[in-house]
Amino acid sequence: MSPSRDTPDQPLRLAVLCPHFAPDTAPTGEVITRIVTELAALGHELHVVTALPWYREHRIEDGWNGKWVRREETAWGSITRVHPFPGDDKRNLVRRAAGFAGFSALAGLTSLRGGRVDAVIAMSPPLTMGLTGWVTHLVRHGPLVFNIQDVFPDAAIETGAITDTRIIAVARWLERVSYRRAAAVTVLSDDLRDNVAAKMAVGRRHRVHVIPNFVDTQFIEPADRLTPLRRQLGIGDEPVVLYAGNVGFSQSLEMVVDAAREFPRATFLVNGDGAARTSLEQRAAGLPNVKFSGYQPKERVPEVLATGDIHLVPLKRGLGRVSVPSKTYSILAAGRPVLAAIDPGTEVPRMLDASGGGVAVPPDDPAAFTAALRDLLEHPETGAAMGAAGREWVLGAASPRAVAVAYEQLVRSLGSSRRRTAFVPPSR
Repeated sequence: MSPSRDTPDQPLRLAVLCPHFAPDTAPTGEVITRIVTELAALGHELHVVTALPWYREHRIEDGWNGKWVRREETAWGSITRVHPFPGDDKRNLVRRAAGFAGFSALAGLTSLRGGRVDAVIAMSPPLTMGLTGWVTHLVRHGPLVFNIQDVFPDAAIETGAITDTRIIAVARWLERVSYRRAAAVTVLSDDLRDNVAAKMAVGRRHRVHVIPNFVDTQFIEPADRLTPLRRQLGIGDEPVVLYAGNVGFSQSLEMVVDAAREFPRATFLVNGDGAARTSLEQRAAGLPNVKFSGYQPKERVPEVLATGDIHLVPLKRGLGRVSVPSKTYSILAAGRPVLAAIDPGTEVPRMLDASGGGVAVPPDDPAAFTAALRDLLEHPETGAAMGAAGREWVLGAASPRAVAVAYEQLVRSLGSSRRRTAFVPPSR
């Protein structure tokens, strides 16, 4: 099917470049998979280039080995999966950067086939996907829409993960080039828009658009707190304070473990894996009320969310303006209260204020964090009311269909002058 640009309602033909896609379990993979699904339901043709599944254990999953490139036809287009060049040591940033570069190059080569498209949608991180998307645009002609899930290298600099000035300079250059080459840059919040726009020339700042992530409120619903996961982990009916997600150096999880000493009658569960898990387990040694569990299959996500009575969204100081933890939407959908430790005035505190679904305290402030947690543990009725309010809010504010329509409208607004329409961002 060749693209036509004659009428505003003509089905679109899109190339989508992303580091993860179902059945890979990365949160960004779940986001882009649902966006593609919703765009396909709107009648569009999509051709996805992504990595072979590897996120869970930082190695290609069993059953996907043997070929560097795998291509499959779908009812709505195609999926091409390429080798991600994963590394065993998640803390080796040079090795990870080389892997991202290798994946981006291979993804770029495989994305060039297939003819003209109406747009190229590329997802970051990794930041290298910006140049991959630009090269694809040069060959396949559709304007580049660069989707930013986390602003890199800002987050890595803030956490001290990157200190080498040469690496920082290269990353900053790559960031500027990627933003300038894009016809549109999409971000998740007003904070990220301000961050990205400040790095662009004044005449290009209008290219930055806010399209938030979403949650599947039919898949994730409030459920019984006494889950099979509790029984599996040896947890009873005591309150569970849950952190679910990447166990990395961007999260203030040391503060969470230290807080567990103050509340011996509650179980603190860290559900996930990441570069910081080993050191965190060492910090929690001798604390019987701190438990760890690895990533769960996607079908168990609602169960994981139901297991927690209070959910934590901690982010180190300075990161609230460069990252929006999308898990917040899922927690609200599950009808559970959120305790966020994150920069004030950023997207998550605004979301909690608008929804009534939780409470936010300043980041890296153990006293404020412990006080807020004590209040929620001592007044479970307050947490229950927050959970109900959050669920009600997210039902109207984070629809997958609305997000897909926003991308559809944005792509159409970038078309030829014969069918250019104004882009209207989704209401929140």
